[in-house]
Amino acid sequence: MNLLALRAYSLGIFFYSGGILIASSWNKKAKQWVQGRKNQGKIITSLLNKDENRVWFHCASAGEFEQGRPVIEAYRKQFPLHKIILTFFSPSGYELFKNYKGADYIFYLPVDTPQRAKQFVLLLQPQLALFIKYEYWFNILYQLSAQKIPLLLVSGVFRKEHFFFKWYGRPFREILSCFNKIFVQDENSFLLLNEFGIANAEISGDTRLDRVWKIAESPVRIPMIEKFKGHEKVFVAGSTWEEDETILFPLIGNDEFWKWIIAPHEINYHHLRELKNRWGEKVIFFSEATDENINHKDFLIVDKIGLLSSVYQYANLAYVGGGFGKGIHNILEAAVYGIPVLFGPQYHKFTEAKELLLQGEVRSVQNDMEMNNAFTYYKQEKNAIKAISNKNYIAANKGATTKIMNYISQLETYKKYKAQIPLI
Repeated sequence: MNLLALRAYSLGIFFYSGGILIASSWNKKAKQWVQGRKNQGKIITSLLNKDENRVWFHCASAGEFEQGRPVIEAYRKQFPLHKIILTFFSPSGYELFKNYKGADYIFYLPVDTPQRAKQFVLLLQPQLALFIKYEYWFNILYQLSAQKIPLLLVSGVFRKEHFFFKWYGRPFREILSCFNKIFVQDENSFLLLNEFGIANAEISGDTRLDRVWKIAESPVRIPMIEKFKGHEKVFVAGSTWEEDETILFPLIGNDEFWKWIIAPHEINYHHLRELKNRWGEKVIFFSEATDENINHKDFLIVDKIGLLSSVYQYANLAYVGGGFGKGIHNILEAAVYGIPVLFGPQYHKFTEAKELLLQGEVRSVQNDMEMNNAFTYYKQEKNAIKAISNKNYIAANKGATTKIMNYISQLETYKKYKAQIPLI
């Protein structure tokens, strides 16, 4: 990478981290970001065994973790004697998965200055590094390349508006050559990279398809929701924000033959209480539900993190939030059950949404009127049954994890490993 560009980037990182340090005096997430990185070098030194084989997975936050999770679990299965290091950039991802049993070590990614990047890579000494989707920390990537550690990008997505492809992007684009292989989700990303002379890309597909398919094959039963549903039809609104709920409110409760489950994206108890007050005695929190008090309730508010992907199995129709903000959340978690899925207008960055709009039974809604029209259409069985096409789309496009693991097993450093079954 161009030395001048790298210095400019490092200067930007210096000011960025300084801004977070200042904000940590009043902002909870900024404080977690700073505190979580304190004395981390000493902690890593005390934990790692110099004789172990290590692989490093890095995710920005929770969404990227779910993207990388199928590969982490496949790697564990294929190489059970290796130690898995998992890092996060954001506190939200780290706090949510800091006790994840699929990794041996879980850390924060350090501030990406030249000195700290070099120190971190020397401490970890992985034999392979996998970065998920959007993670381009230039000093760390440079150090991995300089130390000849194989580096993969998993489930990458590239668009023309990305800074790599702007008129000023050439010096930064060179950092992509640090990756031994860039596994991309779609053909558009592959063609764009090729157009700019980046030849180390391969279309693997989206690893999230493997994840949701696995969940749907053996869904975790939730007896309390089964009791809540009974023989009624259920509308599930998942990962919602207040903007989503604004267009949902005129609809929810207006059909006596349906029950309603809402799972907000963030567990904010003041907001949850506002939701409960809206529907009075007909609503109950999941955390307060019992076999006795859930009878005759029409509204269920999921106030527990980690349930949503299993909740969708009980839905006849789903709405996935985020589409009135930065972008929709994971629609695949609902679509895999072969049900119609609705979402807001900010979906254009998501390949699966665009493809399902053409091949499946999903709809983008922009207001409460469109929401009501979609509900009226899909509550008719003859229309809802068409949504099996959503499940068929996922079945036809899964398999990215297998492609990535096949590539890993052919790396020179991995050819010596056959089936690594630990002795008992």
